[in-house]
Amino acid sequence: MYITCLDMEGVLVPEIWIEFSKASGIPELKITTRDEPDYDKLMRYRLGILREHHMGLKEIQETIEKIDPLPGAREFLDELRSITQVIIISDTFEQFAGPLIRKLGMPTIFCNTLDVAEDGMIAGYKMRVKDSKLATVRALQSIGYDTIASGDSFNDLDMIKASKAGFLFKSTPAIRAANPDIPACEEFDDLLAMIKNAMV
Repeated sequence: MYITCLDMEGVLVPEIWIEFSKASGIPELKITTRDEPDYDKLMRYRLGILREHHMGLKEIQETIEKIDPLPGAREFLDELRSITQVIIISDTFEQFAGPLIRKLGMPTIFCNTLDVAEDGMIAGYKMRVKDSKLATVRALQSIGYDTIASGDSFNDLDMIKASKAGFLFKSTPAIRAANPDIPACEEFDDLLAMIKNAMV
């Protein structure tokens, strides 16, 4: 029995923080988990930049409403869900994910939550569980599932390596070069074929 675990940002939808960086004109917010492996350090940096510019959840959500899935992502996900169970495991937040998940056809998503102050400023965040992507695939394996995983960033590597099969998708040259043992591809058709082959 298989479950496919997918990252969301950079795989199915554009990176939220990059899109918000463009919309807000704040280039410092372009840094993502493709650039910074330490997620806590990255989020503390992001929240500091938001406070500095007096921007809160409302401004980010306005940008998210305008984001569409990557071309072909919805079709890929629909076909994949017709042959296997799929869970999106993301380090994003419930307050960000809603509009994007609706545009993807309401797949299951496991993510985190933001601590939002009364004035709308983001005061902090709460991770669902430590090392959430790895913890999730290990939990699924503990109840009898073989996991297949795919993502693009540093924070996806543990779940990819812990799975029966794992693939880098639309990743960076640096991450691919540092992980030559992980098959990589750039197109949804190729990723779908790789997942299907892993299930044989």
